[in-house]
Amino acid sequence: MAQTITEKIFSQHVGKEVFAGEIIRSNIDMVIGNDITTPISISAFNLSGATELANPDGFSIVLDHFIPAKDIASANQARISRDFAKKHNLKNFFDEKDMGIEHALLPEKGLVVPGDVIIGADSHTCTHGALGAFSTGMGSTDLAFAMISGGNWFKVPESIKVNLSGKPAKHTTGKDIILEIIRLIGVDGALYRTLEFTGSTVAHLSMDDRFSMCNMAIEAGAKSGIVAYDDTTAEFLADKDLAREPRIHQSDADATYVQTLKINVAELEPVIAYPFLPSNGHSITKAVSDKIKIDQAFIGSCTNGRLGDLKTASEILKGQRVHEDVRLIVTPGTQKILKEASRLGYMDIIIDAGGVVSNPTCGACLGGYMGILGDNEVAVSTTNRNFVGRMGSRSSKVYLANSAVAAISAITGYISDPR
Repeated sequence: MAQTITEKIFSQHVGKEVFAGEIIRSNIDMVIGNDITTPISISAFNLSGATELANPDGFSIVLDHFIPAKDIASANQARISRDFAKKHNLKNFFDEKDMGIEHALLPEKGLVVPGDVIIGADSHTCTHGALGAFSTGMGSTDLAFAMISGGNWFKVPESIKVNLSGKPAKHTTGKDIILEIIRLIGVDGALYRTLEFTGSTVAHLSMDDRFSMCNMAIEAGAKSGIVAYDDTTAEFLADKDLAREPRIHQSDADATYVQTLKINVAELEPVIAYPFLPSNGHSITKAVSDKIKIDQAFIGSCTNGRLGDLKTASEILKGQRVHEDVRLIVTPGTQKILKEASRLGYMDIIIDAGGVVSNPTCGACLGGYMGILGDNEVAVSTTNRNFVGRMGSRSSKVYLANSAVAAISAITGYISDPR
């Protein structure tokens, strides 16, 4: 019987054919925790009486939300993970010495690979589906169960086929494609389903684009997002020391989908998600006509903190100056991305234009530190959520956009069209 790529991944892990709707117990290739969620998992692990990790090489802890520590509480929180990692001689522990935002760092390290089943106690774990893996967020106690047992229970999700056609225009990116999808189906339109990105457009999308799209699948309620392995995936993985041999799957032509969504990307212009939902999408043309004045432009996060984002920003900012009323904050996804962007001159351009560069962190995105908005302030941001109070004050407003829009808006002081 025909299967989707998601059904095939689970079938290989279970050892028999399984299909959407079935409840299964699957082993897990990579379990991911961070400095906020892992201490809860560690507490549950210890309370269970467990003394050893079921699969220590398949467990990663990445300290990325409040590192370097923003206050005493976050320092103490990080210490819990540090002590646990040392006690269990954890190979895949990433702190200041080799830091990055978890969903940018682990693909860079080759720790998540095609065909994997991956879970993390962070909703944007679905990012890793860009590599042709099943990857999803779970709670901290679910994480603890996987730490103890090496597996977990899943309901195999139904799939929505997203058929993308046409070549994206300049400055129309994966971020715009996923914002358009969320605009069309809403924040619960893919609830407990997989968004499978297919069609002729995929060949034109970089890995950065694909990571952005899968990252924000959760903003449509999806269990996961996924892109099948192809030449672009192979090129991305070519220089990496992979943790496992990739297991390549493709959906069958006659696989069953609960819905098919068709989008002509060639006709799509940059999309801006207005407050206070990622589904509140509008064209850049409308945003320009609305004359939205900003106080802050932010480029970074697990959605858009990759090298391609910094390249785009530097091209727009070169020889320009950030508006006197605007703060431009740039957060690279990893230290490696930061180093490469510096080598290529992107960081000099950004700093010379008046931008400030922070260490890799999730801090600004979640309103934790390194870019908090004050009362009534407005930001254009490449992050993934724009709920009330997401980046700071409950009276602030966040407009979600791609990196080109954020960069040009930092110069003009208003949400502007980079094309």
